[in-house]
Amino acid sequence: KPKTKRAKRFLEKREPKLTENTKNAMLIKGGNANSTVTDVLKDIYAVKKPFAMLFKKKNITRPFEDQTSLEFFSKKSDCSLFLFGSHNKKRPNNLIIGRMFDYHVLDMIELGIEKFVSLKDIKNSKCPEGTKPMLIFAGDLFDVNEEYRRLRSLLIDFFRGPTVSNIRLAGLEHVLHFTAVDGKIYMRSYKVLLKKSGCKIPRIELEEMGPSLDLVMRRTHLASDDLYKLSLKQPKALKPKKKKNISRDAFGTTYGRIHMQKQDLSKLQTRKMKGLKKRAAEKSVEEDSAISPKKTKSA
Repeated sequence: KPKTKRAKRFLEKREPKLTENTKNAMLIKGGNANSTVTDVLKDIYAVKKPFAMLFKKKNITRPFEDQTSLEFFSKKSDCSLFLFGSHNKKRPNNLIIGRMFDYHVLDMIELGIEKFVSLKDIKNSKCPEGTKPMLIFAGDLFDVNEEYRRLRSLLIDFFRGPTVSNIRLAGLEHVLHFTAVDGKIYMRSYKVLLKKSGCKIPRIELEEMGPSLDLVMRRTHLASDDLYKLSLKQPKALKPKKKKNISRDAFGTTYGRIHMQKQDLSKLQTRKMKGLKKRAAEKSVEEDSAISPKKTKSA
């Protein structure tokens, strides 16, 4: 139980909510990280800001063997995503990207850096801090292979940024492109340039701004199907309520069913015309038929 008001506010921020906060990522440097891994972590931190936390000190840990230190850092910094960088003779220039569920490792994938071009090496204008990127995935492996499919989901989770309700055309200025070909993943970062075209729609050009990475998949630690489904579960309050008597077809057309009481067409008001008026003889016949005759008593 919190003893002060400050501790109470801190615990209220950590409580589960219907609409969760934007996921934060922690970028951790291993005990034997070299300059290449350090530069990669700094560049991804620059792309991910302000929803990221860069750990400057080295941390001697092996995520695939012992995950307790990652779970401790996750709970302490309230980060559900992580990127761990290390370097050794067996696995040079190593990156481990993963995510947490309830402060426990859900899934993580190990990637090896084969080629790296940093932000500083590409002398072009950069996007401002906090720009929400557009994510593009190319390659059949992202749809066919289960490990690549889970990697795509992980990358979307890592780089998507905050959820927005409206989009401004001038704000769409950062593109992250991921291509999976021949067992390798190519990550490229572009800045969108809106140029004059002589009409309302501008001419779009892409200018590479970095960082640029050539990655290869190594080890994977994927969550079971049951745990993965549990992590995707949404509260009932967020699920859209079903509207009765409304349906949609395959083309998206909405159909509505209306329930009405049975109408008495004999009392329907029609246009008054002399030719439609009932005669006196017809009225008397209808009145006689409406009155049922009395039954005669048998002798």
